[in-house]
Amino acid sequence: MGDWLNGSMRAMAETTQKTKPAARRQTKPRTAKAGQSAKAATAKKPATKKAAAKKPAAAKSASGGTSTPRPRKKREVFHEGHKRKLLVVVDETPECESALAYAASRAQRTDGKLALVYVIEPGDFQHWLGVEEIAREEGHNKARAVFRLFGRKLKTMGFEEIVPEEIIREGHKAEEITQLIEEDHDIGVLVLGASRDPSGPGPLVTSLAGGRSGTFQIPITVVPGCLATEEILAMA
Repeated sequence: MGDWLNGSMRAMAETTQKTKPAARRQTKPRTAKAGQSAKAATAKKPATKKAAAKKPAAAKSASGGTSTPRPRKKREVFHEGHKRKLLVVVDETPECESALAYAASRAQRTDGKLALVYVIEPGDFQHWLGVEEIAREEGHNKARAVFRLFGRKLKTMGFEEIVPEEIIREGHKAEEITQLIEEDHDIGVLVLGASRDPSGPGPLVTSLAGGRSGTFQIPITVVPGCLATEEILAMA
């Protein structure tokens, strides 16, 4: 009888031990499945943040940003009360006389105006205030002397009735000319004289009519320095 009871108790214990792992095995998959769904929900959150992060970029693109080119202002040369100006850059170089002859003839034939600009470029001692003031005064005196010279040349060519506008700028020549054209919307054509030197047409022609001519605001006319005044007047 005792042996039978002992055998029955051992059988019950073995049955209990076998059923416990099964119960655990049933609950483990549920826990893992819940963990997987939580991870999936967590993994989806960065995607939502990433999509939200794209919104400022789209807003920046819609607003234009720095990549949007500045709208070009229309010239006013043919508006009522305005006359087209032909701008000539003058200095002591001989090719400027060719540009002057062409521009004056075109201004007379098209009922336009003639404008002369002289640019005083910065000197080597601009950090000394006294020297800078002296250099500036000398530059303005030289500009006025050049204007008087070209005024006499106009009369010699037969343009006594043309009174050119005289403009003095200070700074780098190409930058100041570009800025002047942006400010004065009556300027319709820039006339430059090309040097007859075999080394090239000159730095100003190379800079404005060469490298930047495709994006310049107005037409640029380059007059060869080898042409005689009579030839230029006949073609203008």
